[in-house]
Formats: sequence, structure tokens, C-alpha cells
Amino acid sequence: MSHVASLDPALRRVRQGSEMAALRALHRFGRLSRADLARVLGLNRSSSGHIVAALTAEGLVREVADASDGAERAAKGRAGRPGILLELQPDAVFFAGVEIGVEHISFVAIDLSGTIVAQRIAAFDAPAAGLDDAFETAAHLAADALPSDGWARCEGFGIAIPAQMERGGRVRVAPLLGWRDVHPAALMRPHLPDKVPVAAENDANAFAIGDAYGRDAARPGVTLALVLETGVGGGILVDGALFRGGHGLAGEIGHLLVPAGDGALRRLEELVGLEGVLSAWRASAPDGAATLEAFLGEVKDRAPGAVAIAEGWARALAFGLSQGCRLVDPDQIVLGGSLAALYPLVGARVAAHWARIQDPGFPMPGIVVNADPTFGAAFGAACILHQRFLAADAEPAHV
Repeated sequence: MSHVASLDPALRRVRQGSEMAALRALHRFGRLSRADLARVLGLNRSSSGHIVAALTAEGLVREVADASDGAERAAKGRAGRPGILLELQPDAVFFAGVEIGVEHISFVAIDLSGTIVAQRIAAFDAPAAGLDDAFETAAHLAADALPSDGWARCEGFGIAIPAQMERGGRVRVAPLLGWRDVHPAALMRPHLPDKVPVAAENDANAFAIGDAYGRDAARPGVTLALVLETGVGGGILVDGALFRGGHGLAGEIGHLLVPAGDGALRRLEELVGLEGVLSAWRASAPDGAATLEAFLGEVKDRAPGAVAIAEGWARALAFGLSQGCRLVDPDQIVLGGSLAALYPLVGARVAAHWARIQDPGFPMPGIVVNADPTFGAAFGAACILHQRFLAADAEPAHV
């Protein structure tokens, strides 16, 4: 940070680490008094005061009146000014996240407090468009959504992709997109200002991180997070921390082989993914009505054709989840992606099919739908950069 640039490098790291610790505390606990912040940081008031002064000068932290203290004083007939609290300056910086899906690109921007300040989604045929168009479109979507000076305050750009990815962000293969051996962050870099850090993550892992990050407290235990789009991606969190597995593929139950109606084995994502559902719906839907919205409407209205497709989806999902949970043993399952909207309509049928094949002794985890499933992966991508920004020992995320 600029105000410590002239310090000895070792002292600068200590100062920066203390400042990041203060920002993390204010992000986690919200408004704090100076005394409370000093206690959280384990510092005396003088040392904490220097940190607060530096963060305030940089525009990252601000003082606000303690409204509850003022009301208490008034109720007791006491004079004097209300107490002063410290809080993050939300619009000091932004963090951007995009999800490059098979049929759309979605964008989310969050502020320093982690609150969503902008969202956009655009239809996009990624397999047909190719690599360059995908990243250029993502950059244009971001530029349209951010404030006029948004790039100047953007401290990170995250990319979520339905792909098998290495820890360093290289895509080994993204079969639904037709990509192989590409570096998304490097491809995004020419479309962004030089100073903006960039990172890439598997869409299901990003969704899992966003689901935990967007809550007051992490879901306890083990969470299996699923993204239900054209493909079905999975991410695993253990007490809020991402579990990747040996090769970064943990949780990918969309690749489980499931018995289909014709007796053949098919990947779970072919049976419960968006393309599979819409293909079945197109075969029976009136011309021009083969959209997800139309299908969901017909399921709600109990149209026989739509209900039959939804029943097959519930059966296949129950089978896939039951097999995956025998290995993962999650406490809860969180659903995201556009097709997560189908689950509330057929959740009872999923539970019924699951109960019939569940082994004794294996508990059935609770299943919930993320509060913002359509933008969950893009939100998670932004959260990854927010998390890195607040990390005391974070390495630069530039390519």
C-alpha cells in the first residue's frame, strides 16, 4: 500500500499484515469500536490506532456514529455525543466475477463488504463463438455493469468455467466448451487494465466458495455444492474450506454413470443437465415454447408431458446423489445453476426415489437451493479475489 512504500520491507509486511487483519475483522464482524477492534487484533490501542489511521487515509475504513449508543443516551436523558464505530468503506474497491457457461455469460461485482453491487447475464453460445469472443464478451459485460470509474477501483477479476482445472488455473479440458489446454487468466488479461489481478476457477468450486462466503457463518461440516447447468459440476467444502482432491476433481458427480431408461449407462449430467431436460422438452413442447421458463411453468401447471420429464429428472438426480453421498457423506447439499429452479417443484419426488435405494445407516443430507443460483458461480469467482485481497500473505494474482 502506498503509505508504507518507504518502510523497511520486513516492517512493511508486518504493517500490511496488520492492516489486512483489521479489514478481515471488519468484514467478518461488521462495525466495531476502536477498543473492540484492538481486542480482536490482539493489539494495544496505540498500535491499533495507527492501523486505523492508515486504512482511513486510504479510504478503506470510515467512522460512523453508533446509533444505538445515541438512542440509549437519549432514553436515559444523558447528554454527549454518541460513540464512534469503524466500518469498511464499501465502495472503496470492487471485485468482479464472470461465469463463462455453455449458453450464457454472467457477471457479478461485489464491493469491499462482499455485497453484490452489479449483475448482468447475456445469452452466449460459447462452443460456437470460440475462445477470443468468450473473453472479449466477458470484458464488455463487466465494463457495462461497473461504474464509470469501476476499473480504477477494481482489485480483482475472477473467472468461473465448467472445466477440469489444475490448481494453477490451467484448463486441462472443458468438453462442453470444446476447450483444451488453455489458460483462462492469460486470455482474459489483454481485455483488462494492467493493474487488475486475474484468477480462474472451476465453476462448481467457485459456486461452493460463494455459497459459504455469502453467509454470516459457514455451513458446518461437509457441504456438497452442485451447479446444474448444461453440465453438472460439484464442489466440496469442509467447514467452509474447499476440498479439491488429489487432482482438483473432487465432487464432480456429474460424471457418474447412471442407468438410463434404455438400460444403457449414461453420465449423470446427460440425464439431469439443462441440455438433456430441454432436449426431452423440445420433443413434446409446442413450437417456440422449448425454453426452461416454459418447461418450469408447465411443471407447475402439472402438464403431463412436463411432469413425466421432471419425474425422470428427479429419479436420476436421486440415484446420482445417493451414489455420490456414499463416498462424500455430506451434511448438506446446495444446488445452484439455472436448473436448480426445478428442484423445489419435485423435491418430494427426489426424496422418495432416494429413500427407496438408500442403504440403512447412511443418513440423507438436507438439500437447499442457493439464494441466487443463477449467479452463484460468478459471485464465487468475485469472492475468490475478495478473499485474496484480504489475505495477509496473498501473492499477486496477476498472470
